[in-house]
Amino acid sequence: MDNRNTLFPLFLKLEDRRLLIIGGGKVGLEKLNAVLGNSPKTTIRLVSLTISDDIRQLAKQYPNLTLVEKAYQSTDLDNTDIIIAAVDDPAISKQISDDARERQILINVADKPELCDFYLSSVVQKGSLKIAISTNGKSPTIAKRLKEVINSMIPNEMENVLDNMQNIRQNMNGDFEEKVKHLNELTNVLVAKKITHEEDNKPGNKKWTYIVIGCLLAFLLMIVGYTILTYVPADKLTNYLKPVKEALTSKLFIMMLICGFLAQMADGSLGMGYGTISTTFLLAIGVPPTTVSSRVHSARVFSSGVSGYSHHRFGNINKKLFRTLLITGIIGAVLGAGLAVLVSKGYLGKNTAVWVRIPLSFYTIYLGYFIIRKAFAKKTNSDKVKRAGWLAAIGGFVDAFAGGGWGTLVTSTLMSKRKSPRYVIGSVCLAEFFVVLTSSITFFIGLGGIPLLDIAGLILGGLIAAPIAARLVGKLPLKTMFILVGALVVITSCNTLWVAVAKVMAH
Repeated sequence: MDNRNTLFPLFLKLEDRRLLIIGGGKVGLEKLNAVLGNSPKTTIRLVSLTISDDIRQLAKQYPNLTLVEKAYQSTDLDNTDIIIAAVDDPAISKQISDDARERQILINVADKPELCDFYLSSVVQKGSLKIAISTNGKSPTIAKRLKEVINSMIPNEMENVLDNMQNIRQNMNGDFEEKVKHLNELTNVLVAKKITHEEDNKPGNKKWTYIVIGCLLAFLLMIVGYTILTYVPADKLTNYLKPVKEALTSKLFIMMLICGFLAQMADGSLGMGYGTISTTFLLAIGVPPTTVSSRVHSARVFSSGVSGYSHHRFGNINKKLFRTLLITGIIGAVLGAGLAVLVSKGYLGKNTAVWVRIPLSFYTIYLGYFIIRKAFAKKTNSDKVKRAGWLAAIGGFVDAFAGGGWGTLVTSTLMSKRKSPRYVIGSVCLAEFFVVLTSSITFFIGLGGIPLLDIAGLILGGLIAAPIAARLVGKLPLKTMFILVGALVVITSCNTLWVAVAKVMAH
């Protein structure tokens, strides 16, 4: 059986046609936005017994949109070239479809593929470049996911590329065959990089990469084992391992394990929360505030490494965004960790980090509210994120100095710009590994060591959660992601603010 998609793709000059939309609810608004987003000058008549306030607001912005508040009648199809039906009554939908086909007018009926002459596709647009995606009406969700992937792959400068290619084509001499030859030579570099990348990612090449890494790890373990057995007699080795066994079977270890798992699940799937959750937990069990940040960052090195690798493996990374965040984030982390070391040694006072958390908490509470509001707002074009490097520098500094805030600050701000959660979270998590690693090295040098055994539960719990969370980030619907992230930011920020204010009042 041939299951190919037999739909014929085309791009229609809709602004030269008369469009009728029947339905004034949420689905009608969605279809109307799709039309206006692609062909804003189209002559549109919308007929519905009830018309939503959002559609009435659009009518004020578009004089070419006419609203008719009444029940559907077959005469509404007069002087119409194309129809989109968006009503929730199956009988009326069938009647509209029958009336349209009797008049030989092309029609799309929302959520009724069998009544449609054409489908509305998910559209990727960068300037003059437009890509339409169709699943033959089987899965609009898959079409939206592909739209996100393709949109992240195409640079924003594509319009300049198209302008340049148009100028080259117009000024090129020779016959058609000669022009094609020259254009092939000019564009060959575009596919050369892709081919090289595909060669590098062939299963055989990856297999040997894993073999090399495995051999290096085995050799490293052999050296470490030999060194331990050489300098530590076998009869004393048991005594040295006894505290390790006691620590790993204690109630505190189990609590740390659960905390590390929950913190990394939040951080890996929502792009924020690890530092805030684990810092709050360590403060609650009595860990001195001056050493909390160093211990949290030591645990995060392992979990963020696995998380970053998992996001990269599942294709959740926007390379351009990652590079923008990386360098300035590291610089901010070094400065923040260095300042935290000075505080821990009593040079700047012991309550400085608490004061930093108060304005940060107010800011992130507002961001949480803003993100939740975005989840229920109508979809608009994404705002371009400006000064993302400065954002990463501030996030890295606050995170290293106050014990958390990288994800809450950086991810929240980027997602408040309505950026794709999947790629924001993946890119922020990968950059987080290098930021946290830099912070931990700074703490290690400044404090002369870090007690990893005390936070072994955090480390193990984070390692278990990291790949699960990275897998989950690609599964949650867009609206759900915004609600979860916004709620998490508000709750954790309120808790951080409460703890900070309580400590200030206590002093």
